Amino acid sequence: MISYRAVAPTELDRVTAWTVTEPVGWIPADRYLAELADHMYRPEWTWIAEAGDRMVGRALWWGPKDSAQPVALDCLDVDPSVEKRAEVAAELIKAALAGFPEPVQYAIKAGGGWRDDPVVAAAVEWRRAAGRAAGLTQEVERLQFEWTPGAGVPKAAGGLRFAQASDEEFLAVFARIAEGSLDAQTRASLAAKGAEATARAEMDFYLGAPGEREWWRIAYTPDGDVAGMAIPSATPYSVNVGYLGVVPELRGRGLVDELLGEITRIHVTNGASRITATTDVGNAPMADAFRRAGYRNTEIRINLSNEFEG
Repeated sequence: MISYRAVAPTELDRVTAWTVTEPVGWIPADRYLAELADHMYRPEWTWIAEAGDRMVGRALWWGPKDSAQPVALDCLDVDPSVEKRAEVAAELIKAALAGFPEPVQYAIKAGGGWRDDPVVAAAVEWRRAAGRAAGLTQEVERLQFEWTPGAGVPKAAGGLRFAQASDEEFLAVFARIAEGSLDAQTRASLAAKGAEATARAEMDFYLGAPGEREWWRIAYTPDGDVAGMAIPSATPYSVNVGYLGVVPELRGRGLVDELLGEITRIHVTNGASRITATTDVGNAPMADAFRRAGYRNTEIRINLSNEFEG
């Protein structure tokens, strides 16, 4: 008989003693404890599976330090000796989800080409099956990129003019860029909520991110028409390429390179030595732009969520 529960603050040593032996991304003790101190991991968000008094599974949920509930499952593992690991893991996720009223996601992290390595593929697949069985049925595979100074700083092409703008102006451009987007989350949000609500949700997300509002830029053509926007942003771990996009009527002209270059230059001017970025596997034009700008693909993330159900 296996039971599922959140841990008590007095038994965190059981959690930190756990080691994941499979080739997927996981959270080691030092990182867990550091972010526990910052309130991004919490005992009530740390769930375990027990067979009697033996711990046989662990699920570490993460959220911003001021969040009422976690937003992501960072690490999921079940002891290899347990039969039907995916079923146990699914129940472990479900037990936690019962107390989370807002949507969440689970990012399974693996190296590029993970499907070609049987060991990595097996480690991903049982976790993937567990997430889907627990109700995280929306799946998007994303590429994680990283820029470092050795790649060089993109030079300004001069074809676009960049300027700060009001929230109202940015909101309008968010709505325009959403049309025809290749981003899976934007497309799902458009179908579920429409353009106006999608634009507001995306803008509110970046307003709430650790990046500075003064970094944001709208791009204009030489004739003064809006061409798109560039939003440098940040996570709790690094600065990143937050959001960029070209208005529908100007797509296919290479302007994405200028937008990405502007974001990179803003971060470098502010002293960044590392910039991260992500895009969907299905968004080939964006992935190609990252590569042209010297961004290196560092991992694959299989994101499972329940965000657009119901």
